[in-house]
Amino acid sequence: MSQINMWEIEEGCRAQGFDLICGVDEAGRGPLAGPVCAAAVILPHGLEIPGLTDSKKLSDKKRRELVPIIQQEAVSYGIGLASREEIDEINILQATFLAMERALAALSVRPGLALIDGNREKDFGLPVKTVVKGDSLSMNIAAASVLAKVTRDDLMLEMAKVYPQYGFEIHKGYGTRAHYDALRAYGPCPIHRTTFLRKFYAQQ
Repeated sequence: MSQINMWEIEEGCRAQGFDLICGVDEAGRGPLAGPVCAAAVILPHGLEIPGLTDSKKLSDKKRRELVPIIQQEAVSYGIGLASREEIDEINILQATFLAMERALAALSVRPGLALIDGNREKDFGLPVKTVVKGDSLSMNIAAASVLAKVTRDDLMLEMAKVYPQYGFEIHKGYGTRAHYDALRAYGPCPIHRTTFLRKFYAQQ
C-alpha cells in the first residue's frame, strides 16, 4: 500500500497561489457533555512529523507525544472553544463553527487559506476549502485534530474531578453505557448538553 502524501492537498492549493495554509479541525461534536473544541494550525510547508495522522487513529500516549512537537514546529496555532451553553443555544454545528472561528482568531498570523475537515463550510472571512477525511489526508488538519482532541480531553479530565460520579475521565462525555447509567442514577450536571439529552429523558 502506497504511503499517502500528507502534503498533496496543500501542494495543490499552493499551485493556485495560496501560501500560508492553515488546517482546522474539531473534537467533541458528539459527546453528551462538555464544550466543543477546535484547533487551527499552520505548519511550515513540507515539514514531516513521523506518526502524525488523524487523532482518532492514535493512542492517547502518541497524541500527547505529538502535541509539543506540533506546538514547537508550527508557524502558529490557535485553540477555540464553544461552551455547553452555546451548544444548547445555537446547536452543535453552529457552536463548532464558533469554536473554529475562535481558533482562527487566536492565530498570530493570518493564513491565506483554511483547510476545514469535513464537508460543511462557513464564511470565516478568508478563503476556505473543505476536505472530507482531511485529518487523514492533510498534515495541517491532522495537527489540528491532535491539538483539539488533547485540549478537550484535558478539559474533561478536569471536569471529572468536579463531577466524579459520571466517569468523564474514561469516556470524555461520550454516550457510553456507563455514562447513561450514571445519568439515570444522578441526573445531569451543569456541563451536560441539555439538547443532547432530550431524547434520552423522553424515553425514560
